Amino acid sequence: MDDTDRKLIALLRDDARASLASLAKTLKVSRGTVQNRLHKLETQGIIVGYTVRLKPQEQEQGIRALMTVAVEGNVSEKVLKALRGDPAVSALHSTNGRWDIVAELRADSLQSFDRVLGRIRLLDGIASTETSLLLSTLK
Repeated sequence: MDDTDRKLIALLRDDARASLASLAKTLKVSRGTVQNRLHKLETQGIIVGYTVRLKPQEQEQGIRALMTVAVEGNVSEKVLKALRGDPAVSALHSTNGRWDIVAELRADSLQSFDRVLGRIRLLDGIASTETSLLLSTLK
């Protein structure tokens, strides 16, 4: 990955819907170059998808939480794969220290949140979890 690839990724982080033509113009390269680089970055697994970001106040207000996860042994990839497949998991982060993974969770009610917690805690490879509800977003 070179400087042009990094600039391309930065532009896509700002606007994942930017046209190939506008990306090419900003990067001062041809449209074909942008298309080839995007294909290469996707094929290599560097770009794994495109998404929509909403302002926090526009997102559905429900139960939001951070769950820290300690993984048993060397099965982090297995646990991450299972968490990626759970619709209540909105983001995953690896970390150092006591916890191996931080998962951002969303649910529409306390009852559904309880089911999410129960489901995740039963995943093979999870040694322990700790969950904190997010009460408000300050920034």
